[in-house]
Amino acid sequence: MSEHGGNSVEIAQQLGIAPEALLDFSANINPLGLSARVKSLITTHLELIERYPDVEYRHLHQALASANHCDVEQVIAGNGATELIYGLVRALSPRSAMLLVPGFAEYRRALAQQGCRVIEYRLEESQGFQPDQQLLEAVRQQRPDCLFIATPNNPTGLMPDAQLLNELVELCETSQIALIVDEAFIDFLPQGSSLAARLADSNYLYLLRSLTKFFAIPGLRLGYLLSGNRATIRHLKDNREPWSINGLASLVGQHLLTDDDYINLSHQYIARQREYLWHALKQFTSLVVWQPTANYLFFKCTHQHINLKSALLAQRILIRHCENYPGLDSHFYRVAVRREDENRQLIQALSQILTPDS
Repeated sequence: MSEHGGNSVEIAQQLGIAPEALLDFSANINPLGLSARVKSLITTHLELIERYPDVEYRHLHQALASANHCDVEQVIAGNGATELIYGLVRALSPRSAMLLVPGFAEYRRALAQQGCRVIEYRLEESQGFQPDQQLLEAVRQQRPDCLFIATPNNPTGLMPDAQLLNELVELCETSQIALIVDEAFIDFLPQGSSLAARLADSNYLYLLRSLTKFFAIPGLRLGYLLSGNRATIRHLKDNREPWSINGLASLVGQHLLTDDDYINLSHQYIARQREYLWHALKQFTSLVVWQPTANYLFFKCTHQHINLKSALLAQRILIRHCENYPGLDSHFYRVAVRREDENRQLIQALSQILTPDS
């Protein structure tokens, strides 16, 4: 069984139904789907399938650099952010790494492949699953070779304090610790990244970005990595497997970050639907809901005798259980923000399982 959301094929096979029959709230993808620009690019450039893409992805890298106001030597694109996580870990070859838990599973897998010792820093429910100054002290004491942190966190959807992040960047820079900040969902925040401006004067800061989630192209697979450490970026480019990004994804990626109409519409639509879901979920007193910042909501069901995932699957609605995240148990769940009618369908289904006031 996949440990990620979006495993609708596996679930549908277990239920004996078609994947299309499931309403999938487990994958955090922009509910507006492909933009008109992306659809047009794909349908009018199908001939790209007939030839190899540029192995250096020159136009793609230049477009990403321009959009992020950095040099092309500071960016590398990948087959989703996951490819870059594994590639970066191989390049850095850390002996020890600190992970904030709960967190994305692929950090741990990539580190395990390199035989790296993992140091867990647990985010406690009593502290709202948010890091504080104690994280800085733990880094000083443990002195890991690298540290992974997600902003916003997956699965909690919470953003760490901006001042804390800046202090973390400074600490890792002076301590020569690679700070790998996973910004896979940062595009869902209209204000964007607070750390991007730090790249110019940093040699140990790495920002991971995903384009598949905000721009609804998980089937194409596309992400990128930004860093002021040009030597590491060059090493990654020189040692990657050739043609890991297909021609259509490379073309589409050149235009995504300038698709302003789609970006603005997405921010407005998702903000409205996220607000609706947050207030609707809070009406169920058996749910503890953390205020979201991206396109998904994290909550805990305090009812001891209800498995929400199983109960919703009976109504062909798939949500993400979080019991396989270290630091969480079977009472924690995550749901994506989808279209208005689908979000209302989820709340209606929950109303049949949980009464709003009990």
